[in-house]
Order: sequence, then structure tokens, then C-alpha cells
Amino acid sequence: MRVADFDFDLPADLIAQFPPAVRGGSRLLHVEASGVLHDHWFSELPTLLRPDDLLVMNDTRVIKARLFGQKDSGGKVELLVERVTGEFEALAFIRASHAPKPGSHIHLSEDTTLEVLARQDDLTQLRFPRSVLAVLDQFGRLPLPPYIEHVPTADDEARYQTVYADEPGAVAAPTAGLHFDDAMLDTLKQQGIRTARVTLHVGAGTFQPVRVDDVADHRMHSERYTIPQQAADAIRETHARGGRVVAVGTTSLRALEAAAQSGKLHAGSGETDIFITPGYRFKMVDALITNFHLPKSTLLMLVSAFAGMDTIRAAYAHAIAERYRFFSYGDAMFLEKRPPE
Repeated sequence: MRVADFDFDLPADLIAQFPPAVRGGSRLLHVEASGVLHDHWFSELPTLLRPDDLLVMNDTRVIKARLFGQKDSGGKVELLVERVTGEFEALAFIRASHAPKPGSHIHLSEDTTLEVLARQDDLTQLRFPRSVLAVLDQFGRLPLPPYIEHVPTADDEARYQTVYADEPGAVAAPTAGLHFDDAMLDTLKQQGIRTARVTLHVGAGTFQPVRVDDVADHRMHSERYTIPQQAADAIRETHARGGRVVAVGTTSLRALEAAAQSGKLHAGSGETDIFITPGYRFKMVDALITNFHLPKSTLLMLVSAFAGMDTIRAAYAHAIAERYRFFSYGDAMFLEKRPPE
């Protein structure tokens, strides 16, 4: 497969720059396994779910991962923390006229200096003078995606976070979860639909373009995930009852599929660079709630694997014609898994 197979033309005015006025006030495109399309509002999601369904949500919390500082020479540096690797260390993308060398320093303030430890491909390992999360909380800025063009505001700090975010570590939001508010969660509970939590700390690699022509040549950045035993048990019970496991977002799906590569879901933590493309056989997930993704992106390849390439092409063409809003602050889809051929 070629990366060009996953390209499409998107009018710039369909890229959502702000969230809807109220959380959950988005549209929802229901894509049946057969490819039939139905237009809904996200508030109608409960009508598409069944009492035996289990929603699996990613409870990662977005950290203020963008930093600005100066090199020893005085040159300006912009950092985007890709992953926190320890209490005092992190990997980051660095933007500067000349990349700082190992052994040099990046100064955030008079009393807060980062040490450059080593280069790891296109990332730089940094040591912080105190807890990474504490430094980011003090000096960091919310890392909005590059296609959102405004400077982050206090409203973004609330809305670019799910209402159930609990585990700090992501540098991008699990955006399908942004549509859920407390009232929706209460409605689902009253309807008998259970939820389970997993954690996958979304890395900045999610924004990195695919720079190869052949899909098979692309390599994913690794991300940390955790599957609690309670979630693993709930998923097994759901399938035993004949219910559906509905992943809220591609990050929840990737965590579950990464933990089930042996064919059986294993609780615990690990690193995954799983790259899901058409032809992949899904082991855990039966339906997927997801936003609309960028052209030629790994996430568009994932949903094409889940629902079928022709089905996704038709769904995206419909969404553009009907002026759905795209990407992180945009509208959502409810995808049913395409049956294996």
C-alpha cells in the first residue's frame, strides 16, 4: 500500500479551530459494518449502544508539554516533550537554529535549567532539576495540535482534556473522549452500559507526518500503556455475554490490541509501537468511536483497517459534503467493525 492511498482533499474551513459551544454538542456519523451511513448528534450515542456493550476509555491526562527557553549561547529553543521517561527525565523534540549538544543546557528561567543528555534519533533526552511534571506545570504551555492556529487559552486547558482524565502523561488528547460530559456518562450508566478505563499516554509522534511512500516502511513512535486487571476482566466478561467492546478513541483501541498480540488480553503495563493498517485482524475491539483524521495519517490507516478502505473513503466524502468538522475539536464517528473476509 502507498501512503497516497490515504490522501483526500479537505477544505481548510472544515478544520475545527475551537470546540463546540458545549461539550458533547458535536455531530456523530454512524457507519454500519455494511457501509451504510447515518447522520446523528453525539447526544444520540446511547441509542446506538446496547445494554451489554462496554465502553473502554483512555484516562490519560494531557500535560503542559510545550516549553520555551534559551541555550547557553542565548539562542532561543522551543521544546515539545514527547514522553516522560522518569521523575526527572524526558524525551523531547527540539526546535532551534542549531540543536543543543549533549552536555549543554537549556535555561527556562534564572533558577530552572535543563541538561541535555543525549540524542535519540529525532528526540533529545533531557534531565530536569526537579520533577518533570512540576516543571511543566510551572513553565509549560498546552500542546495544541499544529493545525489549531490560536494560542492556547484557559478554555482550551479545560476543553482539550476529557472529563475523566486522571493519569498525567499525554502530550495530545485522546480526542474521541472530548465529546463525553458527566451527563452523558450518567445516561450510559442508567442505561446499563458499563465503562472501563485503560491508559495510553499519547506521544507527540501522533502529529508527525508519514515521510515514506510505502506504508510498510513507516515506523511508529513508542507509547506507554496500562491495562488494569479490572478492565481486562470486564472485557472478557463482555465478550462472554455476547456484548461488544467499544473503544473510545484510537488510543484505547491501540492499547487493547497491543496487550492482546498473543490472542489473549493481558493486564499490566508496557510500551507499544503497534502500527495498524488494512489487513490487520482485530482481536479485542468490536466498535470504535473516533474523530475524523488527517490525510495520509497513521490514524486514517487504522480506521481504514477497522471499517474498510472503501467504507472510510465514502464516509469521509459524505462528511465533507455535509460539512462535518474535522480533527481534534471536530465531530465524531461511530464505526462498526467490518466482518473478516
